[in-house]
Amino acid sequence: MTVTRTPEELELVPRAVAMGTFDGVHLGHRAVVRAAVDAGLRPTVVTFDPHPRAVLGNRVELLATLERRVELLLECGIEDVLVVEFTPALAALPPAEFAREVLLRIGTQVVVVGTGFRFGRRREGDVELLRALGIDARQVPLVEGVSSTRIRQHALAGEVVPAARLLGRPLEVDGLVVTGDQRGGTLGFPTANIAVEASVLVPGFGIYAGAVDDRRAAVSIGVNPHYGGTERRVEAYLLDWEGDLYDARLVVELWQRLRDERAFASEQELVRQIARDVSETRSAIRPV
Repeated sequence: MTVTRTPEELELVPRAVAMGTFDGVHLGHRAVVRAAVDAGLRPTVVTFDPHPRAVLGNRVELLATLERRVELLLECGIEDVLVVEFTPALAALPPAEFAREVLLRIGTQVVVVGTGFRFGRRREGDVELLRALGIDARQVPLVEGVSSTRIRQHALAGEVVPAARLLGRPLEVDGLVVTGDQRGGTLGFPTANIAVEASVLVPGFGIYAGAVDDRRAAVSIGVNPHYGGTERRVEAYLLDWEGDLYDARLVVELWQRLRDERAFASEQELVRQIARDVSETRSAIRPV
């Protein structure tokens, strides 16, 4: 398995390439990837970073970091990933030149894309252009109702179960553990304060039940209004676990939204509510 930024670093072998941004690696993306894996050649993904729409001046809240995107693609059976840096110069490249400089240089014989996928200067590239270059270009129908846009809408509303149905897996929050207020430890519920990349979507404020790997976690997303907070925090309390998580990368699954965040009449009332959140987290069901 190879993850690279340049075609030269990949072996020149017959490849079936799934091409796209694949933000979130949702069910529609997985159908495209599966078609590449099933083609019988070395299954490869050619993807782009940063997101093309962001480079072209649009605001995009990503559903996954690049690192997580690559992990999910490899879990789908992809053997090599080529991450192409998307720049204004690349956006201006004629599609036939992109195909020759990127796809053909790594041995691409089959390209699989979703219906309507286009690439290259002014989005002039399509499956017909690829076929004219001798590439077996295949289109995979879109999965009805599944899109990164709809998943973002569900995530921002805290609707983690509908989002999971479209993703084919639970919605996630991914980031490094950094120093926080360390207030949770004094309350008996020490939390990991997770720093999320600025370009990545954070679901709507609230308290969630979820998990980190095989360990359940109660997750708070918001500003901690009980203590008059104003800065958004993502904090996870890992149930039945002790240890130092600083600088560790955590991928936190969100299974169920439990409630809104709010201020309480006293710290004792807050502690009682957290205990109820933890109890609900123990009985929460993974949505996919």
